Amino acid sequence: MKLANSLITAGLFSSIAFSALPLGIANAQDTGKKVILSPNAPNPIGPYSQAIQVGKTVYLAGQAAIDPKSNQPMVNASIEDQTRRTLDNLKAVLEADGMTMDHIVSTSVFLKDLSDFGKMNEVYATYFKDAPPARATVEVARLPRDLKVEISAIAVRP
Repeated sequence: MKLANSLITAGLFSSIAFSALPLGIANAQDTGKKVILSPNAPNPIGPYSQAIQVGKTVYLAGQAAIDPKSNQPMVNASIEDQTRRTLDNLKAVLEADGMTMDHIVSTSVFLKDLSDFGKMNEVYATYFKDAPPARATVEVARLPRDLKVEISAIAVRP
């Protein structure tokens, strides 16, 4: 155990090897998890939660342009409208846990066509005016329900 602690301190231990160690070594966060569900966001289309809170961190599942009232995808909508609906869905999940978009520290944006980046980015910027979160944006071959954009996020309580 001393060797493992020394390797962790030295930064020489890989995350795979670290995950095999007993939880007591470096468990910095509460291990209890809470499911967050908003009636103002689309129902999950699979076996997952809209969001999970662990300690002060909230992990938001990917949201897309699905109308929360009808649960129908906005397949024929523009990338701007799909981005707006997607971000509104994320916002609704956060609000169900008393949080706002300002609590988001990281997002992952998945685009069906990277040439839509500029248009998506214009809408995205209106949701994150001050201290926007870290972000990764990637093009993917296909998204659920043939939508143009999906966004997942991580938020942290102060």
